[in-house]
Amino acid sequence: MRILVTGGTGFLGSHLTRRLLDLHQDVRILGRDFNAVTALVQAGATPIPADLTTHQAVVDACAGMDVVFHVAALSAPWGAAANFYATNVDGTAAVVKGCAQHGVKRLVYVSSPSVVFDGRDQIDVNELAPYPHQFTSTYAKTKKLGEDLVNNAAAAGLDTVTLRPKAIFGPGDRALLPRLIAAARQGRLRRFGDGSNLVDLTYIDNVVQALVLAMQAPAAQGRTYFITNDEHPALWPLIECVLHELGLPPLRGMPVSVAMSAARMMETQSVFTRREPLLTRYTVAILTRTQTYDISAARTDLSYAPHVSVAEGIRRTLVALRS
Repeated sequence: MRILVTGGTGFLGSHLTRRLLDLHQDVRILGRDFNAVTALVQAGATPIPADLTTHQAVVDACAGMDVVFHVAALSAPWGAAANFYATNVDGTAAVVKGCAQHGVKRLVYVSSPSVVFDGRDQIDVNELAPYPHQFTSTYAKTKKLGEDLVNNAAAAGLDTVTLRPKAIFGPGDRALLPRLIAAARQGRLRRFGDGSNLVDLTYIDNVVQALVLAMQAPAAQGRTYFITNDEHPALWPLIECVLHELGLPPLRGMPVSVAMSAARMMETQSVFTRREPLLTRYTVAILTRTQTYDISAARTDLSYAPHVSVAEGIRRTLVALRS
């Protein structure tokens, strides 16, 4: 099959591309900088130099494709709202237009559980959970608007599948564990709250497995699925275990109310400095609330079953970080 991967130069996109090449698929990767994925190009992936803000290039890239994986997104705890909308909403609109215009057989859209996160504990949430009245970040709101575009296209006849993987980690990750480790090395990381909150994580290979399954699963058409490792670990003991393995000292605690107040102050300062705050209220909420998700639908419709445990995934990630 001829397959397009938007964001093919990023963490998830590059791992997905490698798997598709191993399956002997004809893969094109859309991105801005291919220096980090020269091995994928050498292995046969065709680079398409463009990003989601170059709308006509995105539409044109869908021509002749059987499947489009829309992986690319602006994912960050802070940033200009206009940038999030340009990438996550307008860029997704261009992907949807390209798929419809060029008769793509299936669009697989990567969304996020953040679209249903309201800042409170979420326990065993399934796909029937409603969107919140108020989103916890501009990222979450724009990903929800992206889901709207995909769902509207599905209602109009486009074959779509939406996946919401939670907290992807693994070798090559530049956002989740690396940010926490960097903050710990600089003495800036604190354990917020009592550390008892449970948070689902998803190892990169498991997400890739779910994406590949979603490519052809007949029962998945027009549907949305949470994807996790289905283990529900306590977040802070896991973080502290990683830091211990890297020879970093134990974390000092900070009450959630103090962390929220500090984040609010830093966000206010950032309005004037135009620099990303060291801490945001969204980050505090993500790190202090229980967030577990029911993946029964993905198990049933996609035959998804996570093969790499969180413990093994952490071990592999630490090996990569040390090297």
